[in-house]
Amino acid sequence: MTGAADTADAAPGAGGPSEAEPGGAAPAAADSDGDSDRGLDLDKLYAARLQAARARPYVATALYALHAVPSRQVPTMAVDRHWRCYVSPGFVDRTPVEELAAVWVHEVSHLLRDHHGRSDRVARQQGLTGRAERLRMNIAADCEINDDAFGDGLVTPEGAVLPETLQLPEGQLMEDYLRQFRLGPQFGHLSWLDCGSGADGLDRQWDLGRDGAHGLSAQERDAVRFRVAQGIKGRPGNAPRQWQRWAEEAFHPPQPWRDLLGAAIRSAVSGSGAGEDYSYGRPSRRSSALRGTVLPSLRRRPPQVAVVIDTSGSVSDAELGGALLEVAAICRAVGGRRDLVTVLTCDAAARVVGPLCRAEGIPLVGGGGTDLRRGFARALRSRPRPDVVVALTDGQTPWPSDPPPCRTVVGLFPRPAPPGTPCEDDPDYRPDEPPQWARVVTLG
Repeated sequence: MTGAADTADAAPGAGGPSEAEPGGAAPAAADSDGDSDRGLDLDKLYAARLQAARARPYVATALYALHAVPSRQVPTMAVDRHWRCYVSPGFVDRTPVEELAAVWVHEVSHLLRDHHGRSDRVARQQGLTGRAERLRMNIAADCEINDDAFGDGLVTPEGAVLPETLQLPEGQLMEDYLRQFRLGPQFGHLSWLDCGSGADGLDRQWDLGRDGAHGLSAQERDAVRFRVAQGIKGRPGNAPRQWQRWAEEAFHPPQPWRDLLGAAIRSAVSGSGAGEDYSYGRPSRRSSALRGTVLPSLRRRPPQVAVVIDTSGSVSDAELGGALLEVAAICRAVGGRRDLVTVLTCDAAARVVGPLCRAEGIPLVGGGGTDLRRGFARALRSRPRPDVVVALTDGQTPWPSDPPPCRTVVGLFPRPAPPGTPCEDDPDYRPDEPPQWARVVTLG
């Protein structure tokens, strides 16, 4: 990673006065000796929380679910994954109420959007173990939040990390931003950034841990998220577009078939000759036996996934919306590499949408009869050839007679009508059951 050595010492968890400022404001001096005997000004802190709830009423439930923990190890404010907010008394004393309110909203946004869980998944998938990489995740998570967190009653903290700060576009997710920048000397001014383990998943020395007091259980955290999503869905006009998208996913979460798709992907790339290539990026260990010779190592290329969406007249608009959520989940299942996911829409004819840019931007064209055989044929003709084909359909379609030369997953929209219901175009038609060579999961 370029420049990791320049920032690793100041990365989250490194300790020292450079840790802090989760809300995006550059840290002031650490608590002085004169502040060491002062307690936390709860009146001021809770007044700021009340102002935050008034400015962003849809996150009020989450704000009041956070338990404030005084901590002189935290120069400003930070959260852990168990919904505790660690607060420096000195930071509260020297910060205006208006700015504290913005920091409250910023911190609770990390928890609502599950940045700690998402950071852990990225770290596992990409083998990111260093503290500097967790700092990079914190920066990317701040970019996701801060592009629409402030204004309309909330001031922008001084030094807030915005996408434009990194010369990046607005409206993207943490995973998108992670792919677009690397740490280096130009990011030295952000080495103080530390929103706690609730932002990047890395435990801190001040964390009380899972068994500490005032933490929320997994069920309680899910209940808070659901209540916030209810508030956003009840009055969608008051919430920014990214929060509305988050609420939609909270109400209609993608189906838990990541394990299923992951097994299909692992099988696809572990087969003989599948996904293999040579690279000098990591020399072969056999090079040590040949003096003066560097041998390439064998590496597996990331798998390609083709998603075929049934857009026939028998599929409702709500089901098409659910299909887009599943496409987003599939993208996350392959490590967030949207260039690895190709989407096709299919009714009686197949149309290639192309590599995935953003799930909600996919044009779902169709409305006629159904013949997914054309969709499968078109997907298998695409280049590069897919390692996995995922079909999202109501099942009222003829299926290919021969299994595709790759793993296949079928997501079925549930149908309350008994088997044998005529399709919309042919009253004598009886839909076939999904073939045995496909792994089938029911959606919705």
